Amino acid sequence: MRDFEGELAQRKQAGLYRTRRQISGPQQPVLTSDGKPLLSFCSNDYLGLANHPANIEALRNALPETGLGGASSHLICGHHDAHHQLEQRLARFTGRSSALFFSTGYMANMGVISALAGRGDTIFSDRLNHASIIDGCILSRAKVRRYAHGDMAELEAMLAQTSGHKLVVTDGVFSMDGDVARLKELARVCRTHDALLVVDDAHGIGVLGPQGRGSVAEQGMSEEDVPVLIGTLGKAVGTSGAFVAGSSVLIDYLVQKARTYIYTTAMPPAIATATCASIDLIERDDERRQHLRELVAVFREQASAMGYELMPSETPIQPIMVGNNWSALELSRALEERGFLVIAIRPPTVPAGEARLRVTLSAAHSKSDLDRLLRALSECRHLLAEPDIAV
Repeated sequence: MRDFEGELAQRKQAGLYRTRRQISGPQQPVLTSDGKPLLSFCSNDYLGLANHPANIEALRNALPETGLGGASSHLICGHHDAHHQLEQRLARFTGRSSALFFSTGYMANMGVISALAGRGDTIFSDRLNHASIIDGCILSRAKVRRYAHGDMAELEAMLAQTSGHKLVVTDGVFSMDGDVARLKELARVCRTHDALLVVDDAHGIGVLGPQGRGSVAEQGMSEEDVPVLIGTLGKAVGTSGAFVAGSSVLIDYLVQKARTYIYTTAMPPAIATATCASIDLIERDDERRQHLRELVAVFREQASAMGYELMPSETPIQPIMVGNNWSALELSRALEERGFLVIAIRPPTVPAGEARLRVTLSAAHSKSDLDRLLRALSECRHLLAEPDIAV
């Protein structure tokens, strides 16, 4: 029998053991974590919409009409009017012909990738892609080739050597580094080598681009450039679920083939109604995104001046590179003692030797909130090794 206790002990010894926090109350900058109030800088609620009054009111008003549960899969009797309306809204928002509503971002990536590629096909995946993309590639049973992060020359060489059906899949915004994929170059390479481009814009939707339409829109690209666009709704949108947007033929094909869509109970339809309300907010609230951009700029300037090593990210994801697992945990604990929740990210979420604190900023943070975090980071700077060891 496998030694589960032994494996857990090894994880603890390596500084890789993970624990869950119990959060009380709504998701907002000031959280109650295990009974203790903390100012959180680790949420993906980039626009502060997870607790927005208008979204809560939309959900409350929808419940008498829709009921609570989804009751069955979409292909039996679970596809509600509210789901259909959300899919139409998402298609308009992303500038696509159609959209399909999934229960989670993980399920969307696994279902879409495994539906679009199979045995005999080849998938090309950026080495820093999210775990859900990696698992979708594995599930597909296609041959998987991973190219160095953002390395267009390596990808193009791989594509040139490969025949048959080819799929290139990438994050739009990389969740642990915060950088944005070179989508125009990716689209060019895919056109040249007849490969289908899939972009998961989980961390770009709502934050980047005109009216928050994401990294694809920010780079001026259309459905023709990016035929398959995936996004999640539990991050900047502030609700729950995910979607894929593209041509009507693509969506029809996925309804027939995407197992994580076909064989799961539909999301509560009231969530779909609340999501429509949230998208309305996102489209018209440029001030919220501008405030977020200002917070990012201040954080980068001042944290860098303290000697912290940051990644080249202009998004709300601002990793502080530490390297050593235990050092990352110590810095996280020191910040928590000062009233801040900033989680240490360790392997296998990031490569070995690249442990970090993943600071995430939200439009719900005030400038005063950020000033407090920066003061705490200044007080804790001595905990990290000096120049010969990366911070």
